Amino acid sequence: MPVTEEPDAEARVPLRDQVYGTLQARISDGHLRPGDRLFEQELAAEFGVSRVPVREAIRMLQSAGLVEVLPRRRGVFVRSLDRRQLEELFDVREALEALAAKLAAQLSDADDVGRLGRLAAQARAALDSSDVDAMSEANTAFHDEVIALSRNELLTSMLEPLHGRLAWLFRVNPEPERVCAEHDELYAAVAAGDGARAWEVAQRHVQASRTMVLQRMTF
Repeated sequence: MPVTEEPDAEARVPLRDQVYGTLQARISDGHLRPGDRLFEQELAAEFGVSRVPVREAIRMLQSAGLVEVLPRRRGVFVRSLDRRQLEELFDVREALEALAAKLAAQLSDADDVGRLGRLAAQARAALDSSDVDAMSEANTAFHDEVIALSRNELLTSMLEPLHGRLAWLFRVNPEPERVCAEHDELYAAVAAGDGARAWEVAQRHVQASRTMVLQRMTF
């Protein structure tokens, strides 16, 4: 699908950012999986742009840790993660998401709590109707909202690439009831303004996800 720029110069999004955003989403939602190869020429033709913004977008993906350039194979590939790398990602995610949850509980107002509650309810409704895609989207939005409610721009910028690198692992979730229950618990802590409780619940939630992912992966 060709990418286009807005006619308003102030609202215009650079082509490289448009290409980057699309490719990042494809990696996160599993349409591009670890080991898949990216071809500049094919992407340029698909997006209807020159190879320059595609090349720049690939550099951005590489900086975010989503792709790697393998000289011996002469190509760009969606990055695979080994056990050590996954452990490191979860170590950092645990610390940062626990902090985000604590800040969210301390800083959220009634409107914030209402939005978070609606997302938790959407995930629960999707679980009850066995709508896997809707549940995944609602759970991702729930995490994003907790981070936004921390009102900490540096924390948000640090967590964004981590989620991009891990999102594909959660598309097939063998423990949907656990995830929903833990989100409900985290929502309750934020709604109560209990920062210490929110920290503990978020920490335990990430630890459970770590266990789930490492058990599913073959190294």
